[in-house]
Amino acid sequence: MAQLNRSAETGFYTRIGGKLGLRRIHSDEDLALLVRRRLPAGSIKHLIRAGFDAVEIYDLIVPRRTLAHRIAMSQPLSRDESDRAVRAARITALAEQVFGETARAWRWLRKPNLRFEGRAPIEMLATEAGSRLIEESLIQVDDGIFA
Repeated sequence: MAQLNRSAETGFYTRIGGKLGLRRIHSDEDLALLVRRRLPAGSIKHLIRAGFDAVEIYDLIVPRRTLAHRIAMSQPLSRDESDRAVRAARITALAEQVFGETARAWRWLRKPNLRFEGRAPIEMLATEAGSRLIEESLIQVDDGIFA
């Protein structure tokens, strides 16, 4: 996040924390620690409140039955599921910061894009490599290079 100034960076991590229903996120190190310790399954409800729909959650982060099981058994998400949830929160927070408003960010994330072979950017969140491409595109949008 070298492109962000200090106050924007603080707001960025606060936004990620809000999407996950967590406080005290100040850095990428904090995000890595959250993944290592595993997120509570309740973080998924916060992602839905933040703009994801249930189908996106089931496709990108955790299958429906697995999530239901984790909630029923009061289990945290797995490390892989936690990693995918943090990735989704990070990219959507970046999109909201770049576009300046939540609705515009979500429209861009869900609109098919030629750069991604006609797929919506949100579909690219399924992999780390796809997420890097979304992040690169968002930085280009922010710099006025790519729309």
